Amino acid sequence: MELYELDLYSMIEKLKAKEISPQELYESCKARIDSCEENIHAFITRTDDFAKKQLSENLSGIFAGVPTVMKDNLCTQGIKTTAASKILGDWRPPYDATAWKYLREAGAILMGKVNMDEFAMGNTCGNSAYGPTHNPNDISRVPGGSSGGSAAAVSAGYVPFSLGSDTGGSIRQPASFCGVYGLKPTYGMVSRYGLISYGSSLDQIGPFARTIRDLQLVMSVIARHDPMDSSCFREKNPDFTHREDVNIKGKKFALVKEFQDFTLDAPIADAMTKTRKVLEDEGAIIVEVSLPVVARYAVACYYALAMSEAHTNLERYDGVRYGYTVTDAAGVKEMFERVRSCGFGSEVKSRIIAGTCLTEPSRCDEYYVAATKVRTLIAQEFTRAFGETDYILQPASPSMPPKIGEVDDDEMKGYEADLYTLPVNLAGLPGLTFFTGYAEKLPVGLQLIGPRWSDPELLNAGLVLERHLGQPKIANGGIK
Repeated sequence: MELYELDLYSMIEKLKAKEISPQELYESCKARIDSCEENIHAFITRTDDFAKKQLSENLSGIFAGVPTVMKDNLCTQGIKTTAASKILGDWRPPYDATAWKYLREAGAILMGKVNMDEFAMGNTCGNSAYGPTHNPNDISRVPGGSSGGSAAAVSAGYVPFSLGSDTGGSIRQPASFCGVYGLKPTYGMVSRYGLISYGSSLDQIGPFARTIRDLQLVMSVIARHDPMDSSCFREKNPDFTHREDVNIKGKKFALVKEFQDFTLDAPIADAMTKTRKVLEDEGAIIVEVSLPVVARYAVACYYALAMSEAHTNLERYDGVRYGYTVTDAAGVKEMFERVRSCGFGSEVKSRIIAGTCLTEPSRCDEYYVAATKVRTLIAQEFTRAFGETDYILQPASPSMPPKIGEVDDDEMKGYEADLYTLPVNLAGLPGLTFFTGYAEKLPVGLQLIGPRWSDPELLNAGLVLERHLGQPKIANGGIK
């Protein structure tokens, strides 16, 4: 076995026992990246020099010497950070995102910043100024988005774990497509300080890994209170300690009544059936919950809020203080128009325009304010549902990963895909994508949702499923 093939826990154990050195581990992961990156295109910026500088220091902490990558909307001090957009140019943040700061203090080695949909707006990792990322399991297919680079890097064996962000499914869907585990934590569980904002009330940083235990290790480091983020929890640090004796006997797992008539690709429907049998064999109770407000209004509510917040958050990119600019404009107005017209991609511009319309004074009450009220109803509906069940089981996506550039004209299918992920963000809930197996060499993932602040218990339930369904293999990365 090559060193890059080790999971995070095994890397830590071998480093602690001095069976391997940080330099040897770095060289193995770097060689893996060098061999696959031409096919996968996961990186925007490689940080080899920075990694070597880290390796020359006296590393300490639980992750001392372990390589990782960051989604390129997480600020890294002095290292180019683009959010996959032309408009940020060669911007190098003067500070670290808190989540990366905690990992850096724990000794993690940064291999680079990875690709994403521009400003996290998309679900293919194709809406990037730096071109699309390819799925390591089949390079003709998308890795999912917006955190496609983060998922692909773990799937291909570049690193044992990575960080992404999830505004409406951007961790869970690419984890499913790439065949890794991905956790969208409870809103406020992980500090958002230093995360380039898309929808501030929806965004959440979370990890990708190839095992549940590895997710637990990452969360034990990054799930800490941060005074720089007013939405971050203030209670004592949650306990993500790994347990071998977890069982789910008597726990209730729910299917959503309103989702049962939706069409699923055959491998996903089969995975739902297989997972349900695993749960029943383990003594869990399968129940049904009803989420009528979610089913009818969640998608419209989400987009009204997300686009409105995007319109506000992206106002700051004007070409004056940092990033892309023009020097031959006739005046300030022309400069702003040209910078934003050329600097933003089409998907980002369309969402900014929609957000501008939704928050225009004559429409604000009808759309944005109404959406905030519907969001409250959605959160209340989930609270009632979790009075009847412990977890909700559903797909992370109703379909398998499409081919790169493939256009899906079935609007209803797109609606159904959104409906599985967006409500979790509206209610601030934790969502876990877990691996279930392969169908024609493509991985199949499903989603488990828990009540707010149940993240440790959610991962423990994932351990039981992992025990029966197995762990994903490292993808071939396009190497024949």
